[in-house]
Amino acid sequence: MARIETPKRIRGTQDIFGEEQRRFATVMDAFDRVRRLYCFQRLEIPIFEATNVFARSMGETSDVVSKEMYTFEDRGGDSITLRPEFTAGIARAYITEGWQQYAPLKLATSGPVFRYERPQKGRFRQFHQIDAEVIGAPEPAADVELLVLADQLLHDLGIHEGVTLQLNTLGDAETRDAWRAALVAHFEAHRDQLSQDSLTRLEKNPMRILDSKDPGDRAVADSAPDIDAYLTQEAASFFKAVTDGLDAAGVAWTRNSRLVRGLDYYRHTAFEFVTDRLGAQGTVLAGGRYDGLIGSLGGPETAGVGWAAGVERLAMLIEEPAGEKPVVILAVEDDLALADAQRLLKEIRTAGLSADMIATGSPRKRYDKAAKVNAKVLVSISRKEERTVINTRSAIPSAEHDQVEQIAARLLEHRR
Repeated sequence: MARIETPKRIRGTQDIFGEEQRRFATVMDAFDRVRRLYCFQRLEIPIFEATNVFARSMGETSDVVSKEMYTFEDRGGDSITLRPEFTAGIARAYITEGWQQYAPLKLATSGPVFRYERPQKGRFRQFHQIDAEVIGAPEPAADVELLVLADQLLHDLGIHEGVTLQLNTLGDAETRDAWRAALVAHFEAHRDQLSQDSLTRLEKNPMRILDSKDPGDRAVADSAPDIDAYLTQEAASFFKAVTDGLDAAGVAWTRNSRLVRGLDYYRHTAFEFVTDRLGAQGTVLAGGRYDGLIGSLGGPETAGVGWAAGVERLAMLIEEPAGEKPVVILAVEDDLALADAQRLLKEIRTAGLSADMIATGSPRKRYDKAAKVNAKVLVSISRKEERTVINTRSAIPSAEHDQVEQIAARLLEHRR
């Protein structure tokens, strides 16, 4: 008989269970709670899009588009890509679904994203992100709103200690053009010191040289001109309004003048929340203002700002959550009482209390097993003289115990 080969999990994917799932759920619950506090509407978008949605929004020459996207041709001959991030798909939906009538929009979403890269700690080929965006609001207050939301999320998760908000301005279009020209001139004067990757970026995306990790590039990048010398008055005022808003909200920040976004549609604020607790993968949440994105996809010129965070990375930083346990545990000490136990279990759950039942194994051992669950309310169900007997106990008086007693009394009354 031929041996059946055991299927294997695909490299870079994960099966989330137990403690990992509890950490994951803690992050997702906190995100949903905080986005509700800030009145961000939940939305869902497709996991895959036409390839050009991402190619146009992320840049044909970016590493994500050229090396990391999961792209395939479907049966109709169309080029399809599994989403590597959320913003492009949200921008596409804003255009195609006519959401301009609802602007400004505060939006939040989450789910799996896909990038083909070398799996390592906290980085997978299928991973999960939470995402928050404000579309149709050109004012600095939108940037402040998003950053305060992110800061509260990190506080609610208990991971704000040791996490630093790094902030920079990319200026307006006039600022960016002037700074880009100055960077090109600087890097051209030091071509012989640049790595091959940076020489390629010099032709297509010179700002990316500023965050090069190549040791040979660092001296050249560190001596490059800062954007501040090229800021227009309007751009400087915008950045000051953002920092003033953060100060007023009590959100600590630090300036990082080398924090950039390479694509031309990025404007004004760029930011990252960074920690030293994850090694080289120090960014836990990042984003910026992308006022030119929707226009670059063929829609109306529309302001936008947003951020995304990896759920797995956030989950690695939080304290281990306690395992879930039911409020009520039932021990069925006589199999003849099983039908009544099932009715009682249904009524308890209908009343909004989480409950479970131990009805397998030796009936004499079920009560001891139930006691070890450490639920708030322990219920034993047995039979005596052809009648069902229900006893409830609780370590301390509680509303849940009273509620279960009332439900049990009604069931027994009905049985009579």
